[in-house]
Amino acid sequence: MSLSAESLIAPPYLKRGDTVAIVAMASKLERKSIDAAVEQIESWGLNVIVGESVGVSDYTFSGTDEVRLRDFQVMLDNPNVRAIFSARGGYGSSRIIDQVNFSGFMSHPKWIVGFSDITAVHGKIQNLGFLSVHGPMPKTMLWDAKSDGYLQDALFGKSIEYNYSTHKTNRLGKGTGKIIGGNLALLAHGIGSSSDINFDEKILFIEDIGEYLYNVDRLMVQLKRAGKLSNLAGLIVGQFSDVKENDEPFGKIAYEIVEEHVSGRNYPVAYDFPIGHTNDNWSLRCGEVMRLTVKKKGVVLQSLPFQQ
Repeated sequence: MSLSAESLIAPPYLKRGDTVAIVAMASKLERKSIDAAVEQIESWGLNVIVGESVGVSDYTFSGTDEVRLRDFQVMLDNPNVRAIFSARGGYGSSRIIDQVNFSGFMSHPKWIVGFSDITAVHGKIQNLGFLSVHGPMPKTMLWDAKSDGYLQDALFGKSIEYNYSTHKTNRLGKGTGKIIGGNLALLAHGIGSSSDINFDEKILFIEDIGEYLYNVDRLMVQLKRAGKLSNLAGLIVGQFSDVKENDEPFGKIAYEIVEEHVSGRNYPVAYDFPIGHTNDNWSLRCGEVMRLTVKKKGVVLQSLPFQQ
């Protein structure tokens, strides 16, 4: 498929000496749980600011909506902060995202980093016309050295090329387009909101954790009914971790559910991509133009420069 549009605007890539921030947009966590990640990020030559929302709690959340919103807003408005990491996912970013003032960000764009619940933030950033990074967060860093290295590469502007093994359920082919996606539940949750994005001619990636199989089906039905699966350039299916079964078996595993709902389409589909709530969580710059090549002997996902 030919490129339908230029990739979104990339904020300035990081370099040694830059300052980055860590805020907690969603669920609570202990401050000490990110100490090792702070050291890791500092080892890249970066200065780290830890926001007020990290280590506080309001029931399940990392502080009240007001605290989390204020912390994110302060870091967005600080022109010296070149990237903002969400400390962890969980739940809560969609509660605050529509109250954020992005005027400072538009003047001084910066990288927003995270996955899972932060899918809602990625959609908002892409609708503003900018790339963001779907990748490990401080709470999940140091799970896998290769994944942390890929995160550093994505933020420092290196071209992405991932090669991984084939899967029996793959659908062969080649597709080119902006890469979008994230957590399946949040993508469905975002339909009709300011985080909703156009899926047409895009390479979509999905992953999830802790869902009942019937709900995986319901989420895929929601995407299909909304027309999100009709005109993709390609589909990458990541890890579905800790899926649950009802007392009455659903009858399909997660990948079989996905396969059913994208059957009859012409775009390539690659399963078992190392992205999601697992040790292997490879970073992607959401909104970047990429090429997905699915062959019998393997899968290649690579960055492409835009060509007129």
